[in-house]
Amino acid sequence: MPKFSTVSDVPMNMRVHVFSEFLASNDTLRVYKDDKLIFVSGRERLLPLIEYIDKFASHEKDVTVFDRVVGNAAALLLKRISCKETYSALGSEIAARTLGSFGISHHFDETVPYIKNNSGDDMCPMEKLSLNKDPGEFYQVLKERIHSSPSELRG
Repeated sequence: MPKFSTVSDVPMNMRVHVFSEFLASNDTLRVYKDDKLIFVSGRERLLPLIEYIDKFASHEKDVTVFDRVVGNAAALLLKRISCKETYSALGSEIAARTLGSFGISHHFDETVPYIKNNSGDDMCPMEKLSLNKDPGEFYQVLKERIHSSPSELRG
């Protein structure tokens, strides 16, 4: 596993550098606890967050997450993993409101009204599914959907 700079207790310009390293990589998700990189994934969509929840979330609190895209679905899962701060190249206004309501600091390079589906003509199905749900409720619905239609969550 590669070594990276600390995320949470360094000046903003250093955090930006660590985020830039993430963006230049093939990773789709990185989770840091203080100065330690504790989880890395190259899987697509929500699968890395689900994997992290299933394997590690009960062990770590106040983590910092780097993700490629943060829509409302990811925002609800970030609350579930006790995320304190997230960085993303793309985030939705819906996600920003959700993160703010949970006290999770967020840094988006670009903010859009909502995350779009693959064809770009409608809202992402996971963004739609997450609307008006709390983190626990969304996670349960998501787990049910994974078992009934796993291809919907795979890139």
